[in-house]
Amino acid sequence: MEQSMIKKPPTSVLELKGIRKSFNTGKSNETEILHGIDLSLMEGEFCAVVGPSGSGKSTLLNTVGLLDRPSSGSLKICGQETSLLTDQMLTGLRGRKIGFVFQYHYLLSAFTAIENVMIPMFADAVFTNDAMRERAAFLLESVGLTPWMNAPAAHLSGGQQQRVAVARALAMNPALILADEPTGNLDTKSADGVFELLQNVCAQQGTTFLFVTHNLLLSSRCKRIIEVIDGQLTQN
Repeated sequence: MEQSMIKKPPTSVLELKGIRKSFNTGKSNETEILHGIDLSLMEGEFCAVVGPSGSGKSTLLNTVGLLDRPSSGSLKICGQETSLLTDQMLTGLRGRKIGFVFQYHYLLSAFTAIENVMIPMFADAVFTNDAMRERAAFLLESVGLTPWMNAPAAHLSGGQQQRVAVARALAMNPALILADEPTGNLDTKSADGVFELLQNVCAQQGTTFLFVTHNLLLSSRCKRIIEVIDGQLTQN
């Protein structure tokens, strides 16, 4: 008799409980931007974040990305509570577990596509030079850029540059990718291509995405949408 296969339950990638974030703490002009945020994301989720300008989306992303510490509350990445970690420990956790894709690609224009993808791996002693180049080549192949892997970033189109940025974000095989308006500077066709690429990565590799966008057509194609309004979340 064949043994029935047991499906592994999804694991928690991100868990926020009661997250508050204030600026100018203790001063007369102290301002609270995030008001008790609760949010959980599981492995392989693709979640769109929408909301008007000034609603707190960027503050939320910076907090989740461990670039800013919350003023209070619990923030766990892959089950690890971050509130008591030192700045050095936060940097290490961010480098291992979180990838970033921004509206502007932030590639080094004089470097080739493959060199740009290798950059996050230089700081990790796990990779040899050959292993870094092999992984970077694999990632560029996965985003359809093998023919351009040795081309300087400045010679690539906007859509191609953003695909390199996606490959770079995947370099350390992160559990979570934060994508902040990654299609905002692209034409409609290129934007659609980058969006489909992100969704394919999510589906094929189980990477969790938190995708900030003002593009309602793209957000409507996401299985989960959260809206940030005045520093608070609503979810569908």
